Amino acid sequence: MLELKNINKTFNKGTPNAKQALHDLSIHFRPGDFVSIIGSNGAGKSTVFNAIGGSFLVDSGHIVLDGQDITFMPEYKRAVHIGRLFQDPLRGTAPNMTIEENMAMVYLRSNKARSIFGISSKERDFFRSKLQELGLGLEDRLKSKVGLLSGGQRQALTLLMATMTTPKVLLLDEHTAALDPATADKVLELTQNIVKAGNITTLMITHNISSALALGNRTVMMNNGSVILDISGDERDRMTVPELLELFKEKSHTTLDDDRILLTND
Repeated sequence: MLELKNINKTFNKGTPNAKQALHDLSIHFRPGDFVSIIGSNGAGKSTVFNAIGGSFLVDSGHIVLDGQDITFMPEYKRAVHIGRLFQDPLRGTAPNMTIEENMAMVYLRSNKARSIFGISSKERDFFRSKLQELGLGLEDRLKSKVGLLSGGQRQALTLLMATMTTPKVLLLDEHTAALDPATADKVLELTQNIVKAGNITTLMITHNISSALALGNRTVMMNNGSVILDISGDERDRMTVPELLELFKEKSHTTLDDDRILLTND
């Protein structure tokens, strides 16, 4: 479904500050996979997402989505098929536009048949029904500016917008890290419900090891721009946090010293 083949990326190539962020990375994601991705800061997690999303072109290798080589496809064209959420709830929406205007903007991009002259009553009813699924009362605030929403409400709206027309791949880049624990749990619950309902192939970067083992069907760990662990099935079901940390030490020949991970593994 989504395959990365021998991906390499070096930033500042040819300078003293050259940094190889991705090193001959190859991995295949099946349709409907929900993959948690963990690793220390600088492991290459967000860089992989940027490569998939088209934020930059890789130096070598291929990115294949649903049988199509998208290695050199522009970012704006990939966005039709790839949804993405970031850690910052302020990204992904336009604060000075209303909720319905934000939703219409995404809907226009994915549905060429809709009118560009305002929002029809049919579309407004559709937006209201989708918002109702969030259970946050936003269906009654279509005319509210997005900038007036709380961080959790805005992230939930961004999640809905990213999946309103089912994407082929959903990228979640620590999308609950900036939220308070209760709100983060709510957004994670919404995420699981939406992903399951749409059978969306989902990749989620997280610093919470327990979540990485509990959510989805597969856990991938990166180090120095490469995948060093990829577990699923019974092996993953039986895995404990201490065992995963020990396995990381064995595979990488170093200890996992990222405080954000070590402090969120309960």
